[in-house]
Amino acid sequence: MTTDDHLSTAPRDPASISPSAYALLAMKGHTSIPFAREAAALLENYGQFTPDLADKPEEYWNRILHFESRYWSIDQLLGDQPATNILELSSGFSFRGLALSRNLPVYYIDTDLPGVIEGKQRFVNALTAGETSQTAGHYELQPLNVLDGPAFQTLVQRFPPGPVSIVNEGLLVYLDATEKEQLCQTIRKILLARGGCWITADIYIKKPEGDPLENTSASFRQWSEQHKIEEKKFGSFQLARDFFERMGFTVEKEAKPDYSRLTALTHLAKNAGPDAIERLRQPGRTRLHATWRLVART
Repeated sequence: MTTDDHLSTAPRDPASISPSAYALLAMKGHTSIPFAREAAALLENYGQFTPDLADKPEEYWNRILHFESRYWSIDQLLGDQPATNILELSSGFSFRGLALSRNLPVYYIDTDLPGVIEGKQRFVNALTAGETSQTAGHYELQPLNVLDGPAFQTLVQRFPPGPVSIVNEGLLVYLDATEKEQLCQTIRKILLARGGCWITADIYIKKPEGDPLENTSASFRQWSEQHKIEEKKFGSFQLARDFFERMGFTVEKEAKPDYSRLTALTHLAKNAGPDAIERLRQPGRTRLHATWRLVART
C-alpha cells in the first residue's frame, strides 16, 4: 500500500473538524507528542508536515508550551501508579491511547462525541496502516457523551476486571457548574465500584481581573468568548479543590511540570529570545493551570 493510500483514509476536508481541534492539532505538530506531527501531516496537503517556525509571536509559542506540558502531565500521573484500564474522555485529535497501547499492556478506550470519533477513526487507520508487529496493549475508539451517565457506565463494563484510570484534558472548560457536578457524580460512582483514579488536566483558573485576553489572537478570543471559557473556569485553586472535595473526591497528587524537556521551549527561545524563558520562570508569574489526580472518597 502506498503513502497516498494510507492518507486516503484521513479526512479530506479540514472544515469537517472543529476549528479549535484543527488549530490544536496543527500546533501540536510542532512538538514531540506521539503521532502529533504525523496527524498534522494528514491535514497539511496530505504530505510531509513541515512546521512553519518563522515569524510566530511569543504568545503562540507560550500556548504550544502550555498544551505540550499539559499533555505530558497526564502521562506523568499515569506512569507513577499501576494503570492498565484507561478511559480517556473527549480526547479530540490526541493519540495518547494509540501511543501507550503500542508499548504497554494497557486496555485503552478512547472516547469523544460520535462525529469526532468517526473522523478520528480515519486518522487512526492512516496512522497504523501497514503495521505488522503485535502491539503490547489494546486500543479502541468509542463514541461517548460524557454527560450521558448510563452510557458512560455501560461503556466502562467493556474493561477487564480491575481499577479504571479516567483521564481528560480540554473538557471541563466547556462545562458549566451543573454539568461539572453531573460528570463528577458519574465518575465517582464508577471509581467507588471499580477503584482507580481520575486524572484531569482541566484545573484552569480565571485570569486576574483587569487581565483580559488582549494578548491573545483574535481567533482565540473569539473561541473563548463563544464558549464562555473564562466564566467556566474555577475562581482559584482553593475553590477548585473545594469543589472536588464537595463532589466526594480527594486531590491525591498534582503533576509537576518539567519545562526543560519540552520541544516548544527551544522554539520559544529562538523566536522570542532568551528573555522569554526567563519571564516564564519569574517567581511572581501567575499560575493559572494544574493537573490533578483525584480519588473517590467513600
